[in-house]
Amino acid sequence: MKAAIITAGGKSPVYGDFRDPIASDGAELISVSASALSQFSKSRSSGEHYTSEGVFPAVAGADGVGRTADGRRVYFVLPEAPFGALAEKSLVRSKQCVPVPDGLNDGIAAAVANPGMSAWAALVERARLQPGETVLVNGATGSAGRLAIQLARHLGAGRVIGTGRNENELQELTQLGAHAVIPFSLGALHPFGAKQYEQALISEFAHGIDVVIDYLWGQSTKTAIVAIAKAVEDARPVRFVHVGGASRDENIELPGAALRSSAIQLMGSGVKSVPFSKLLDAIKNVFATVAPADLRIATKEVPLSGIEEAWGLPGKPRIVVRIP
Repeated sequence: MKAAIITAGGKSPVYGDFRDPIASDGAELISVSASALSQFSKSRSSGEHYTSEGVFPAVAGADGVGRTADGRRVYFVLPEAPFGALAEKSLVRSKQCVPVPDGLNDGIAAAVANPGMSAWAALVERARLQPGETVLVNGATGSAGRLAIQLARHLGAGRVIGTGRNENELQELTQLGAHAVIPFSLGALHPFGAKQYEQALISEFAHGIDVVIDYLWGQSTKTAIVAIAKAVEDARPVRFVHVGGASRDENIELPGAALRSSAIQLMGSGVKSVPFSKLLDAIKNVFATVAPADLRIATKEVPLSGIEEAWGLPGKPRIVVRIP
């Protein structure tokens, strides 16, 4: 079968032929139609994610949409190594398949599943968002952040705030439900950027903050935590949910005083911090929400034969590989 093949850890995939998977007890043989190139899928495929199995050569792709041998249309995740989602066929445990509703096309289902799941799990399973609460999405211009803005509104948040580096893209968030946006510029080229971001956050937090969904980590996260400590009233809990590390900074210097002087509740959201069954439930809920909430995600479709070029494309719009 044709597939996107990772020959060794850390490598990008090449388009070629790979052996066909064979159905086994408890595992579904999937004829794949679409698979999105999320950061999770890329890092897991190349062996860099903490859930990677490290089996090479292997087919890339952590999740996708296709049909089972008996014709059911499903979303599937974490195929059996060495078979991934970026191939004509894949092999996955039955319990790791979610039905795709009629009316939701394969490309959108593949694109929305992973970022929608991360947003839903963070808001519902970890933050336990309540109607009327205020939510800040740190790093809101990516696919997951945009969906988090939309889902927070759909789930009843009273106020939703988005942050990010790109001012033009931040303004687009107001059309998706954000009540306010806060741009920031950080790093060596912007020596006063962190202080300016902190002051903007403190001003916004004066109106109250209940939940932070963080897709960045790094300096912006440290700044937000310090701003919470300085601005939030005595002993008011703030649930701070770390979801992704788009900043590429795995470690931050976090002042202990920021924790001692606030009621911030730091937690993560993802595989192992949320039960796997709950992550699958999150995908089902997101699929059911696409139409009533008019969830929007920008996509670009490419053929499997173009995987070598597509692998290095930016994450926006979401790249969806169509198969065949």
